[in-house]
Amino acid sequence: MKKNLITILLIFAVPVIAYMALTRSNATTAQTAENTANKPQVIKFTSAMCLDCQKMNQIFKEIFPQYEGAIILTEIPVQDSTSFTNSQIEKYNVTLVPTIILLDSTGKQVKRIEGAIEKEEMESYLKGLK
Repeated sequence: MKKNLITILLIFAVPVIAYMALTRSNATTAQTAENTANKPQVIKFTSAMCLDCQKMNQIFKEIFPQYEGAIILTEIPVQDSTSFTNSQIEKYNVTLVPTIILLDSTGKQVKRIEGAIEKEEMESYLKGLK
């Protein structure tokens, strides 16, 4: 009886632990408006379970290092249920992932990208961001 109980618990516990490990945020810490230092900002709403998000994450890994000092990147994993995440989702009216919001140095939204785009297109948007 004990062996069966342990087996049943493991069947339910292992997927929950795996889900928590996969969705745990190791992303860039979210920036607040006060510490953006009048720099352009990219806010990327993403999810660990989304294939398009993974494609965009790979694109950002390739092209963003050249903009690292000039543009602030904020990655917000939507599965995190923090008050900051929920307020940002509401503020930018995010209904799907990936959603990428480009803000100029004054904080004004200049571009909204929903879904995955090609590397060259993303790079051109980042080059034009001031």
